[in-house]
Amino acid sequence: MVAKQQREGRILLVDDDPGLLRLLSIRLRAEGYEVEAVESAQKALGVLNRFGPDLVITDLRMDKMDGIGLLKELQTRSPGLRVVIITAHGTIPDAVTATQHGAFGFLTKPVDKDELRSLVERALKISGSVEIEEDWASGIITRNAAMKEILQQAKMVAATDARVLITGESGTGKELLAKAIHAASERHGGPFTAINCSAMAENLLESELFGHERGAFTGATRAHEGLFQAAAGGTLLLDEIGDMPMRLQVKLLRVLQENQVRPVGSTEARQIDVRVISATHRDLQDMMREGRFREDLFYRLNVVNINLPALDARREDIPLLVAHFLQRIAEEAGQERKVYAPEAVEMLVTAEWPGNVRQLFNVVRQNVALSRSPVISGELVRQSLGEHAGKLLSFSDARDEFTRNYLSQILQITMGNVSQAARLAKRNRTDFYKLLARHDLNPDSFKSR
Repeated sequence: MVAKQQREGRILLVDDDPGLLRLLSIRLRAEGYEVEAVESAQKALGVLNRFGPDLVITDLRMDKMDGIGLLKELQTRSPGLRVVIITAHGTIPDAVTATQHGAFGFLTKPVDKDELRSLVERALKISGSVEIEEDWASGIITRNAAMKEILQQAKMVAATDARVLITGESGTGKELLAKAIHAASERHGGPFTAINCSAMAENLLESELFGHERGAFTGATRAHEGLFQAAAGGTLLLDEIGDMPMRLQVKLLRVLQENQVRPVGSTEARQIDVRVISATHRDLQDMMREGRFREDLFYRLNVVNINLPALDARREDIPLLVAHFLQRIAEEAGQERKVYAPEAVEMLVTAEWPGNVRQLFNVVRQNVALSRSPVISGELVRQSLGEHAGKLLSFSDARDEFTRNYLSQILQITMGNVSQAARLAKRNRTDFYKLLARHDLNPDSFKSR
């Protein structure tokens, strides 16, 4: 007999009825899940950190702390963790109360096996709890493997004074990572200062960065200390460095080479002690080829390069980020924390995010402001997302797209030679022709003309 494959998912069961606890444990383990079963909310909180559940299923009616009380405590300790409530008789008030307090869903006794399986699968698909990072990276919410690797890299480079170039699409959190590097460095006691190189006119940017003397230009009624001096002992982030004018690139290069800055209108250079981190969403390699960014400056800035992934590449972080944003917005407004309906969370997870984490935060803030109910509906999310709603491909569609691209690539390599392409794909010629027909690919269109 072949053992059932272990599924990804840890489930914490909480119920003071030993019989139901045993029955649910047997059912869920038979489905391949890892299960921890406890008899009270207090015991559940005790095993939370050790077991690290992806989902909690708890009875509503329990002594001392009931299911709603446990739900509230879990929202504080592990934002983003999904909780399913079991109600004794499935009354409408119980279900409404559970949903309003942020439960993912509810089950009624006696618990139907198929309903249990379906709800657990849906909950685990969009669940996740925040793993607490060290203080230096506490502002970065993630469980994504690539992001965790980036944090390890950031911590290593923070121990040095090497310059860092952070790249990535707009809204991916480049300034947040720069702050984390500063916080993990020996310079954490000094200032962290950021300036957007695309947000001001060239002369003003020059003055802000390098400073100026009194009378250096019209309106300079007093001397001004630039950011290279003001950030002494700390870190200076040059955000959107790709938008810096060429004339200032030359001056910045000289500052980085000599560790000295000369304010506008001054003949005297001043020593500086500052770590420089730069960031951009642009392709600086392309800009260098086009003569719009200095190659020597690029190599001065790009001692260590860290590229942040787009939000679409770390979708498992979306429920965690949403929970974090909801808590933050509630604390800022001094109001009760709102929650998303399950179908609304699914929409957020499967949507396109061209604006990345920044766009997600703006959508959450908008939803909180416009929702008249404590539970944010799927319809409200759909209106916020517009054309970007529900763009994530299904598994079948994603597989077909991969196969089509793979076949196209092989046909391009072999210039439409089906026999040679089939050998490369390690498929017989007949099967290969069937694959091409299924994906509407004509070998003749790949032949050289």
